[in-house]
Amino acid sequence: MHNLEPHYNWRHFYAAENDSISPFYGREYSEFTYSDRVYNHLIHPQWDYIESPTLFLKILYCNYDQAFAVIELIGEWNDCLNNDIMLFKREVIDVLIAEGIQKFVLIGENVLNFHYSDDCYYEEWFDETYDGWIAAVNFQEHVLSEMSTIGIDQYLLWGGDLNDLPWRTFKPQDLMLKIESIFNRRLGI
Repeated sequence: MHNLEPHYNWRHFYAAENDSISPFYGREYSEFTYSDRVYNHLIHPQWDYIESPTLFLKILYCNYDQAFAVIELIGEWNDCLNNDIMLFKREVIDVLIAEGIQKFVLIGENVLNFHYSDDCYYEEWFDETYDGWIAAVNFQEHVLSEMSTIGIDQYLLWGGDLNDLPWRTFKPQDLMLKIESIFNRRLGI
């Protein structure tokens, strides 16, 4: 896991540590000091810690004018033991929503497992994105299956083109437009 870096090809567009609104503003990263772990597996030092021992993330892009953010995740999403959704919602999502972000792209190909508790924070997040959406891109099938078990699929959109989207080939705005076109097609707009 220590070789899995957050996507870095958009760094010339956005860096959360340089964004005074970001919850990670001012953070300094090391390329050589590995200190964070998911269980006994070291992870790359570019991932951001959100008080969860198992779930880390990186805000890859945030555009306040267009009201969208792209967030890459790594680790185990464990609502049962660590209440990861509460930490993610309070530490990151609430900050972004307060600044007008309404469209969220969650990149989940490095989320290894999901353990559920309830859907309260997902419902709250969904209700707060009045003019937006939450898209789950490239999550593993067993993770989506676990999320479906408690009905999170009513709050996050996934499946079809979103399950195998070559998102790294897009520029951030183009990715948002692609996902928005998927939403519109599903809604018949």
